[in-house]
Amino acid sequence: MELIKSGAGKATLVRRLAIPVYTARNWIGLYRSNGEEAVMGGGGSRHYDWETKVAYLKAKVAYLEKLRALRASKSRGASEAPSSDCSQGGDTGSATS
Repeated sequence: MELIKSGAGKATLVRRLAIPVYTARNWIGLYRSNGEEAVMGGGGSRHYDWETKVAYLKAKVAYLEKLRALRASKSRGASEAPSSDCSQGGDTGSATS
């Protein structure tokens, strides 16, 4: 819980605790939606009330929207990179003489 409270991401949890990525993602989502009790709940057979489930899903949607925006900004950056335009005297790759 200390790692999650300090803001560690799923990669840090996976590396430091040797847990699966999906477990780290779930723990972080539960913590963000409903605090420590949601993560540390009762003995393996957890049943969450409606509000907890809705809060978790809202946190997950917000995360996915942030991820989508990040990917979109990265792809815009890649599409703005200089292209290798062969029309400006570059090698066209043809071997005609």
